[in-house]
Amino acid sequence: MNAISATIITIGDELLIGQTIDTNSAFIGQELNKAGVWLKRRIAVGDVRAEILGALEEQRRDNDILIITGGLGPTADDITKPALREYFGAGVRIDEEALQNVHDIFSRFGRSPSEVNLKQAEVPDSCTVLPNRRGTAPGMWFEKEGVVYVSLPGVPHEMKGLMTDSVLPKIRAHFTLPAIAHRTALTAGKGESDLAAHIAAFEEALPAWIKLAYLPSYGTVRLRLTGRGDDEATVNGELDRQFALLRGRVAEWLVADADISLTEAVHRALKSAGKTVGTTESCTGGYLARLLTEPAGASALFVGSVVAYANDIKEKVLGVPAEILRQHAEYFFL
Repeated sequence: MNAISATIITIGDELLIGQTIDTNSAFIGQELNKAGVWLKRRIAVGDVRAEILGALEEQRRDNDILIITGGLGPTADDITKPALREYFGAGVRIDEEALQNVHDIFSRFGRSPSEVNLKQAEVPDSCTVLPNRRGTAPGMWFEKEGVVYVSLPGVPHEMKGLMTDSVLPKIRAHFTLPAIAHRTALTAGKGESDLAAHIAAFEEALPAWIKLAYLPSYGTVRLRLTGRGDDEATVNGELDRQFALLRGRVAEWLVADADISLTEAVHRALKSAGKTVGTTESCTGGYLARLLTEPAGASALFVGSVVAYANDIKEKVLGVPAEILRQHAEYFFL
């Protein structure tokens, strides 16, 4: 199998200190995986030149693709472009399309860009510029000794546009990609270790190119089968067969045979049964209602909620007898 691997390098002090949560890596990893690229690592480094250069040099050794996000802004602390120029031994050029894009964006707001803003169009002269239709910092594509390097802005909205419009199509055109496919079962009511013991024989009998992963969360365990191979039809056919066997082994605890949340599984069950749901809550403070209204289309299934914290509300609004409230004062939750 012609495996293509990648590592994501996110750049920014804000990521290291927890000031900003890295959602970019999750999106990039999902999209690369769909395309047939195997993600090896996710690495975060600060806005430090030596750290950026060290990460690039180390990760190129066993990867085909390095995706870099962050540090492309116009301010002094954004040092990704200077670091990339140094790494590739490149000079600087003005990309005319990127320059026009900066002017166009500012003109839409009736403003003129500053000299600092115009520097966004300065790029290493060894890169292929990837147009950014959602912001002023263009993406950049480099190739060196058989490795592809892609630098993207850290703003999630801009990064997603570049990944979808430019990066993924170029990766598909540049590489011969294998097929990667997944099947996921959502279970509840049995812990990870107990499930593992229950399906041990099934796991041992899996083909070498299909792996089983256990993904525990509060109250649930996802079981994910991942298959990799050169032929998409063969991979999906065998995955379907193995997944049917897995569903049979865990039928007692199976909630959904898709990669969805427990809330989404509840929605599916309600829709299938033609039912709606409402909640009354006390100490959960509306949390259950929030969960039930998260998935799209919740308005067709969720009718409403009453958060009754004080006993007089439980009695007057919900009709709970005062005697029951007195008897169960310490444990009465709705």
